[in-house]
Amino acid sequence: MPMMRPKKKSKKPNQAKLSRLRGRRPAPIPKVSGRSRRSAVEIGELVRQRAQAEAAIAEARKSNARLREAIDILPQGIVFLDREGRYTLWNKKYSEIYKRSSDLFEHGARLEDTIRIGVARGDYPEAAGREEEWIAERLKKMYQPGERHEQVLADGRVVLIEERLTADGGIVGLRVDITELKQREASFRLLFDGNPVPMILCALDGERILAVNDAAIAHYGYVRAEFERMTIRSLQAFDADLPWATGRSSDEQAARTWKHVRADGTLIDLAIYSRQLMHGDQPAMLLALMDITERKRAEARLAFMAQHDSLTGLPNRNLLRQQMDEMLQHTRRSTDKVAVLMLGLDNFKAVNETLGHGIGDKLLRAVAKRLRSTLREEDALARLNSDEFTIVQGGVMRPEDAVLLARRILDAIGEPYLLEGHSVVIGASIGIAMSPGDGEDSEKLLKSADMALSRAKSEFRGTFSFFEAEMDARAQSRRKIEIDLRDAIQNEGLRPYYQPLVDLATGRITGFEALVRWPHPERGMISPGEFIPVAEETGLINPLGALMLHRACMDAAQWPDDVRVAVNLSPLQFRTGNLLALVTDALRQSGLTARRLELEITETLLLEKSSQVLATLHALRALGVRMSMDDFGTGYSSLSYLRSFPFDKIKIDQSFVRDLGANPDAQAIVRSIVSLGMGLGVTITAEGVETEAELSCLRAEGCHEGQGFLFSRARPNAEVISLLKAQRVATAAGTALVA
Repeated sequence: MPMMRPKKKSKKPNQAKLSRLRGRRPAPIPKVSGRSRRSAVEIGELVRQRAQAEAAIAEARKSNARLREAIDILPQGIVFLDREGRYTLWNKKYSEIYKRSSDLFEHGARLEDTIRIGVARGDYPEAAGREEEWIAERLKKMYQPGERHEQVLADGRVVLIEERLTADGGIVGLRVDITELKQREASFRLLFDGNPVPMILCALDGERILAVNDAAIAHYGYVRAEFERMTIRSLQAFDADLPWATGRSSDEQAARTWKHVRADGTLIDLAIYSRQLMHGDQPAMLLALMDITERKRAEARLAFMAQHDSLTGLPNRNLLRQQMDEMLQHTRRSTDKVAVLMLGLDNFKAVNETLGHGIGDKLLRAVAKRLRSTLREEDALARLNSDEFTIVQGGVMRPEDAVLLARRILDAIGEPYLLEGHSVVIGASIGIAMSPGDGEDSEKLLKSADMALSRAKSEFRGTFSFFEAEMDARAQSRRKIEIDLRDAIQNEGLRPYYQPLVDLATGRITGFEALVRWPHPERGMISPGEFIPVAEETGLINPLGALMLHRACMDAAQWPDDVRVAVNLSPLQFRTGNLLALVTDALRQSGLTARRLELEITETLLLEKSSQVLATLHALRALGVRMSMDDFGTGYSSLSYLRSFPFDKIKIDQSFVRDLGANPDAQAIVRSIVSLGMGLGVTITAEGVETEAELSCLRAEGCHEGQGFLFSRARPNAEVISLLKAQRVATAAGTALVA
């Protein structure tokens, strides 16, 4: 900016000088020539033009500064070259990218010269060993620009180069540092190529396969070149949709099973996971292909096992019910009926016990095969329990159709089986229920057929029985007893009643047998013969027995020390494995001495010939508890039982005592048992003594104890205590008491 001189202050002329000047004539103005005027105009024009040029230069400098500021903030490197390849402009990013050569960048310097110096310095490792050739290729790409290309620098960075010619023949170059991108690509390539999961990269438009990894080549059996000529649909067996089709959630996509075809034509099941990405400059879809063929086969096997019997391969109850529901649905639209035949093998347990479970399993498979060959294709067959099969016969018009099938089945089952050199003959019983009379749904029909089978097994064996309404009534009553009994056990609604055991020589009460009684709040006193079988079938006998044992010990602890209590044990109580602990706890909690407790078992228990049973019996006897064999002489009596375990008492069953005085055979049996007891040194007790004649006969034979209504019915504990008090009074008076 030109410097301006400060203006001097003008002095005002005084009045005297002004008066003198006003009196003079003004000096004349000199004349200017025409040439001088033209020169002045030209000078003014030159000054104006110079000012304009200086303003244009200043504006250009401002524009250049703004351009430099603009390109300096760009994230890419920018360089401008003239037509001879000389530097005219570059930004900071360009200098940063080529920082090893940035000291060479100056206006007018040739790019070729900087490249040669850089090659000599080792800035471009790709040029090593072929420097001139590499420089020539680089200059050709610069002066004849085409596609973008990459350049590797000495520090490992990778630069993407794109160059274009300007209208005046110059060159504009763009440099992008793609090192991080190349690293990501390398990582992706490593994860892609080395991944054990088959992976395929597909073009998003056109579905063409762009790349596959080694795992996909090995899994599908195609070579890489074959893959690259295919689309993803070429691999799909049945599906028309693309794996990345929209409209499905990620969970739905992952849950879907795709079927693909291998090069050898085999089908495989796949779960496909997809992700969109860029492959080069085009959008692509990466597919990870998880082979779930074996998993699907395992699931199919599990599904089959869930609905089929593992031994015979026949449908189980779940699948049978589905089949029955379908058949019943069909019959509702017609006059046809459905017959359900439930078949139970007779004496199958004996085959298992005598020939072994291996033969038993083969027998079941052979039975299943014969049943299948006897039935029509549309009939259903299932195995429900160990030795029970169910046949569902469709298209039945009358009960006689079911009878014909039942007879045909019984004849087929009854033929001998040759199994591992053994000829096995087995029978069967069949229960029949028919829709809609015996039930309109599968569950009701199966239940009705089961009740009919129970009747056939208990009453007939080897034949068939139709369901009757009375069976259902009995079953409902039995079910009601089970429910009420369970509640009675839980709430201690059962009571022990005690029947005296009397010494036949002295007439004194030596003990009491605890008998369970059930005072029902609605039905009154329920007979043990009605609820004990239900307890044994349902497993309630274990809590029931534990309750009675505990209550009996607690009551007996209040009696005189010379009076014992006898408690019955069910064979089922021995199978739980905790009987010894139950007895020990009952004695400990009640304070009753072990010698005052007598446990009664039946011969049925010893039939099992179980080492566990014998070990428990010996442990109980070692505890001091007395052991008694109940109902001796019935069923499976054997003297070997008396040798296998030293009993303290044998109880003669009441069937031998009834009408004893008039029955010489019964007298001979009782005499033998008494004689046996005396020889073994055990007490003999007769049950069911009801008459004086029976009592006299027992005394004559030398029987030790008696029990029965002749002496007393079973009484509650309160009456027992009174009875024992009366006995003490009678004893003090020197008389015997026989209740």
